[in-house]
Amino acid sequence: QVRLVESGGGSVQAGGSLRLSCAASGYNTYAYSRSCLGWFRQAPGKEREGVASIDMFGSTDYVDAVKGRFTISKDNAKNTLYLQMSSLKPEDTAVYYCAAVVRTYCNGGFAYWGQGTQVTVSS
Repeated sequence: QVRLVESGGGSVQAGGSLRLSCAASGYNTYAYSRSCLGWFRQAPGKEREGVASIDMFGSTDYVDAVKGRFTISKDNAKNTLYLQMSSLKPEDTAVYYCAAVVRTYCNGGFAYWGQGTQVTVSS
């Protein structure tokens, strides 16, 4: 059974940085390398939004609000997804979730989800 576990969340002041990790278990390494992987976030009282995604070729996409500040990356050998977050703003405060689906391109929904990790940015 596939399980995604996020880590690296915490509290930071505005302008600071955090790196989130998402470790996948029960996920065949071959399938993982051919998956679309993504990060989502949900702030209190708001709908969940996509933050970043990376396809099997390493092509990335970001929501406008984080472009130039966040970087998504993956290590297929470790079945691990990362989100490097810099120049954090209070509006980045949310629960961050990782997600995965075995699909060549990131053009649809996700099959697997993590439980989330809290990121709090204070001004």
